[in-house]
Amino acid sequence: MRYLASIAILFVFFAITSMAQDSKESNSSEKWCLHFQSTIVMQGHPSFHSEYSGQNSLSDTAEPAMSITSTLYMGRELWKGASIYLNPEIAGGKGMSYTLGIAGFPNGQVFRVGDPAPTLYIGRFFFRQYIALPGSEYHPAEGELNQLAGESIPASCIKITVGKISLADGELPMFDHNSYTDDAMSQFLNWALMTNGAWDYPANTRGYTPSFVVEFIKPTWAIRAGIELMPKVANGSDMDLNISKARGENIEVEKDWKKNGRKGAVRLLAYRNFSHGRSYRDAIAASIDGSDTSLNVNSVGTYGGKKYGLGINAEQELTNDCGIFFRAGWNDGKTSSYVFTEIDQTITGGISIKGIKWKRPDDVFGMAAVVNGISQDHIDFLNAGGYGFIIGDGKLTHYGNEEIIETYYSARMSKEIWATLDYQFINNPAYNIDRGPVHVFGARVHVEF
Repeated sequence: MRYLASIAILFVFFAITSMAQDSKESNSSEKWCLHFQSTIVMQGHPSFHSEYSGQNSLSDTAEPAMSITSTLYMGRELWKGASIYLNPEIAGGKGMSYTLGIAGFPNGQVFRVGDPAPTLYIGRFFFRQYIALPGSEYHPAEGELNQLAGESIPASCIKITVGKISLADGELPMFDHNSYTDDAMSQFLNWALMTNGAWDYPANTRGYTPSFVVEFIKPTWAIRAGIELMPKVANGSDMDLNISKARGENIEVEKDWKKNGRKGAVRLLAYRNFSHGRSYRDAIAASIDGSDTSLNVNSVGTYGGKKYGLGINAEQELTNDCGIFFRAGWNDGKTSSYVFTEIDQTITGGISIKGIKWKRPDDVFGMAAVVNGISQDHIDFLNAGGYGFIIGDGKLTHYGNEEIIETYYSARMSKEIWATLDYQFINNPAYNIDRGPVHVFGARVHVEF
């Protein structure tokens, strides 16, 4: 019954968007736009070996889970080069074990939200301005989610984005974008594949935050920098407005190329967060001296938490139907993961193949491997019985890198509907050799127009 309200709203979204699509067909350049997406993910795992479990452990008994997200994308041109967008969104359901127990969690369409009932909220609400550089050529944009069709985009420009957005966003590509592994609605589902797992990017519990981002864009390279709000508590919903003491800072350099007619790119990312996050060593010491025996590294403390890290992201088109990708990331691992997930080092790589050879050009097969790790401070904290907001089995006597393999096949069923089968093998969930491996089977239905 709790899904009936969201289903009713989906029909309203569908009707509004359909009318918008019909009315714009006569216009070569949109002044406003409406798009819609809905994604349902069903996952489950059979029982697996576990010598013990803790507060944040993935359940070792078989369990299913389902999530649904639906978004309406509304945009309006303000003046030349300027537009504003609003994205109301509904999210419901839950991840397996309420999204606990695996650092590289298998479903990028779920969040760390306690109540799985469908909830309506504002996802993105932002203003965007393109400022053309002298002598720049223009090209018309294709109509996409949060993009007006026919809008003249300068090839060389300064691009300013202000408002509530997601920095690691396949629907609004900005930082850490990758053509082959960027969007859990249509590509790989794992958290560590939809963005750099070691990047603790500023966000609320649903992945959004008020941000100010400036990009300097040229045809073959770009530099972008942003400053964002951090939540008051780890993975929380309320944002801290004291930007002098709590904020995220991100900078990325991108280089694009064509080699033998094949596109490629590399992106270098650096970030620094200031928050209430505590150091793992301080939490362990407080437990030993009795001043705080909770071993909750994310309990609210004083300002002073600082976390910084680096990332590299590369992609290369090999043929018309095949491309490869690579990501690696590192953070200092001394202060608690505060926003995204508990990964201090990560390396990922994979391949994406379109179905051109078997006459299904809009189908995609993907396969990727992930290796996640954490710092010695983080290991000692978990072994002492500590927990963050994602993992914590009560102890970590035998540490091992979290190793993941994901493969999927996405089939385009019609103009607006895609169906996907997904499988993930997860060894050492939450870095614990004493638990697992886990086999996660999934299916996804995605509607977009």
